Amino acid sequence: MSSSPALDPDLDAALAAAAGRRPLLVASDYDGVLAPLRDDPSAAVPQPGIAEVLARIAAVDGVTVALVSGRGVEDLQRTSALSGPFRWVGSHGAEYDGPLTGGLADRRDELARLVEPEVAATPGARLEVKPASVAVHVRQVADRDAASALLARCRELADSSLTMKPGKEVLEIAVTDADKGSALRRLVAELGADVALYLGDDVTDEDGFRSLGPADVTVKVGDGETAARHRVADPDAVLTVLGRLADLLA
Repeated sequence: MSSSPALDPDLDAALAAAAGRRPLLVASDYDGVLAPLRDDPSAAVPQPGIAEVLARIAAVDGVTVALVSGRGVEDLQRTSALSGPFRWVGSHGAEYDGPLTGGLADRRDELARLVEPEVAATPGARLEVKPASVAVHVRQVADRDAASALLARCRELADSSLTMKPGKEVLEIAVTDADKGSALRRLVAELGADVALYLGDDVTDEDGFRSLGPADVTVKVGDGETAARHRVADPDAVLTVLGRLADLLA
């Protein structure tokens, strides 16, 4: 791992303030935050040191660590190989208290059958069927015009009752309207959290940033417009943020 980047003083002060309050919710997206983005999602393993620092944070009395991901919970647990007293929220909040009902799963499968021929006709595109959605990945499509056309066509094929969740080189079409913001609000209410920290890097994380209050700590990872109040560069910097929080909590 490269040498740790220095923290912005405003972010450091926000972490110090949050560390003194209980209950504290520490929540994070996974891909692009705790793990570098990969062309093959199954290869997106945690940044070295992440497992250890999350364990340190979760061991503190009154602190809850939650992983809030667009991945299904089973996929997230398998790919990350993380274990501990964590809260697992998958499928952008649709998997909160358990898997989807059979009716929603049937609708997801019907959607997959609808878009699969379009994906198959675009070299490099990949269809991923998740517990609450289908995701059309175009990161490996060499023809960028073809990638844009594929995503546009998939939008046209989906009916208006479905929820579009565009991301980095992916369009996810969900069979529920759950989002990361509603999941975070639910966690905060359930825990009675006095303050929350949320780290995210993608378009879908903006729902999470907007859902939290002015006393909470929101951190955007990477470039792009954001509602988050703080920003860091990459998963290396995320490790620095979490390491600093762990030290403050200790």
